[in-house]
Amino acid sequence: MPDAKKHILLIGGGHAHVAVLADWIKHGLPAERATLLTPHPMLRYSGMVPGWIAGEHRADDGLVDLTALARRAGTELAFDRCCGLDLDRSTATTSSGETIQFDYASIDTGGVGRARDVVGDDPRLIDIRPIDVFVDRLASWRHTARGKAVRIAVVGGGAGGVELAFALRNTSGFDPRPDIVLATGDEGLLPGFADPVRERVLAETRDQEIRLIEGNARFEDGWLVAADRSIEPVDLVVAATGSAAPDWPGESGLACDADGFIAVDRHQRSTSHPNIFAVGDVAARQDRHIPHSGVHAVFAGPVLADNLRQVLAGKEPQRSYRRRWNNLYLLNTGNGSAIASYGPFAAQGPWVVQLKHWIDKRWIATYAELARGG
Repeated sequence: MPDAKKHILLIGGGHAHVAVLADWIKHGLPAERATLLTPHPMLRYSGMVPGWIAGEHRADDGLVDLTALARRAGTELAFDRCCGLDLDRSTATTSSGETIQFDYASIDTGGVGRARDVVGDDPRLIDIRPIDVFVDRLASWRHTARGKAVRIAVVGGGAGGVELAFALRNTSGFDPRPDIVLATGDEGLLPGFADPVRERVLAETRDQEIRLIEGNARFEDGWLVAADRSIEPVDLVVAATGSAAPDWPGESGLACDADGFIAVDRHQRSTSHPNIFAVGDVAARQDRHIPHSGVHAVFAGPVLADNLRQVLAGKEPQRSYRRRWNNLYLLNTGNGSAIASYGPFAAQGPWVVQLKHWIDKRWIATYAELARGG
């Protein structure tokens, strides 16, 4: 029997769920009732944060209006955070104690920061997750530190850490520019990227006088150390150490992988509860490895929208997101240029950062037009 007279709950306002809302705006709500449960009225697009730090974007340029999208999609809003599910009763509990009943639920909350587990605790530490908290804390720190000579340590040698190191070196409004140390971790600089990309990034760090340390960074007795030596003095520590799983999915009884991420099949459907879907950093595909990266959540969004429409019509989901053989990465160097990575190929120049800005702004503009009713 068709399930069109059901209630679907979207838990989290992540990159994939904005694509679901867009689908509902364009093609109609596939259920009798829908609710978006999210703590924030806006989604901040993390790909534009380095450009904001370097003064290439305004703080609000990378925001997607979840409130307007939800209203246009005929979706109710609940501004709160999910802290647990009762899977027998099909209810979600919010941090304020409210209970929301659902027939189907889709989870796109993102992962949680793990910097304190990896690096240790210190008041100078800022985790990039969640991104909204990171932006607020960094904005506050910049206000108090502007005009001073400062030294910043970035922990994490992946694409996120590299972009943040370049952005912070070119922080808007700072004279002198911040001194930057990038502690890559034991895996080194840009693990998984091709040698030509790493060579260009390495040359750029030398040109911008960013110090590289290949080793894990950790606080010991109040000192930040890496590769068995102190890298103090440090005024700020920015951690891009990857995503951890929130506790509540596993505690609720959803099947999870060994790291606590929600186990889903090729249709993004829970392997233990067929009325639950999950996507993005909170989920782990069991049929193939999909890295936790915003680019994959963006591409998986339309697939998720189709599969939700199928199950709400009483049918089985059909589509599966398959990552491309390679994805295009555009690493902003913070100085009016960027480095492009596509498989074994690399390129660099002002045209690359212009391409990055065009792609980012086009993605934002798509949802801004939908939010306005265009």
